This record gives sequence, C-alpha cells and structure tokens, in this order.
Amino acid sequence: MGKLTREAVVEQALEIGDAEGLAAVTIRRLAQELGVTPMALYWHFKNKEQLTVGMADHLIEGFVIEGGYAGPWQEGLRELVAGLVRVLRRHPCAADVLDAVDHIEVPAFLQVWDTALGLAKRGGFSRDESCMISQYLLSGAVALAAGPGRHSPPGFSEQEAAERTRLKRLRLQSLPPDVYPHIVEMAVPLSEGSAPDLYDTFGVDLLMAGIEALSARSGGH
Repeated sequence: MGKLTREAVVEQALEIGDAEGLAAVTIRRLAQELGVTPMALYWHFKNKEQLTVGMADHLIEGFVIEGGYAGPWQEGLRELVAGLVRVLRRHPCAADVLDAVDHIEVPAFLQVWDTALGLAKRGGFSRDESCMISQYLLSGAVALAAGPGRHSPPGFSEQEAAERTRLKRLRLQSLPPDVYPHIVEMAVPLSEGSAPDLYDTFGVDLLMAGIEALSARSGGH
C-alpha cells in the first residue's frame, strides 16, 4: 500500500468500531487490517487513548462551522445540534468514542462547543446558563445520534438485530395490561423505534423547546 496516513488509520479504526464496537479497536488489530506492523502506526498514534481522540476528532471535523451563524441565535443552535446529530449518525460507534475521550483533547469538539456557547450568549443568557445550555445540547446531540438509527448494533447482523427487536416487542406485549396498559399499547414503537429522521427532528425540537421556553420566561433574551 502507499504511504500510511493518519486519516487512513482513523477511518479503518472507525470501520472496525462500527462493525464490532470500540473494544475491538486495537493497535495490533489495526496493523493487521492495514497490512503494516504495529510500529508503523505509532508514528501517528502512540497508544489507544491517542487513537480514540483521533477518531473523535475525525467524527466531528466533517461538521465544519464556517464563521458561526449570522441568523437568529435560536436557529443557529438548532442548526448546530441537528448538524452534529447528522454527522455522528454516520458511525454507530460515535457515542462510545466520544464517551471514551476528554473532550478538551478534541479540537473539532472544542470548535462546536465554543460556537454553542457563543450562540447561547447571543441569546442573552448568563455565563452559567450558557455553559449549561451548551452542555445539555451537545450531550443531547450525542444521545440522539446513539438512538434508533440506520445501522445494526455493533457485533450483530441485521437479522440478529431484527430478532432482538422482535423478542423485545413480545416481552413488552406479554406484560400485564392491567398494570402496564400504556407500555402494552405502545409495544411496537417502543421496541422498533421511530423512523430515524423523525426521531432526530423531534429530539432536536424537544431540546430547543426547553431553551426557547426559558428565554421567553426570562423576558425574551
């Protein structure tokens, strides 16, 4: 193969993580998949921790923020969260990767975080409020991206994932309807989930509704 690039290493790591979970991503496994010695990878990443940070940065760097958002702050925050969810949705292992790193070590995440803080500040929120808003929104975006998605869970084929869903539905439907009437009634959507696009859009609306309600309650920041 040609010159081994940092990008090629990270993309291969994400491919393994998406298919088998983050625990399957090791320097030795990567070297095997890329057809090189483990020492060749140490040029880019000294250990698994550095590799995971590189994976996190690569996940988010596709979400480029060009000069912030010029429109209303509410629209900017909504676009930021929705865009982040779309980027993270591309990789089933994204939530685990972000959970495994110190976000301060991830330049792309810092850029998104700083933008969220600036937008909240533009909305007239205090420093403390802006910090909490940015944290809730970014955590919410990661959680949304990890929710019902377009991929089978790591380590499971589509058929295995479908069987797990079927069994979950049957278990919910078998609960006593006089004790759990609403769970039994909604067993299908609870087990199968909503369409990803609807799930993401509703989730972003839910997050933003709370912030906009706080703004209105405080006199329209």
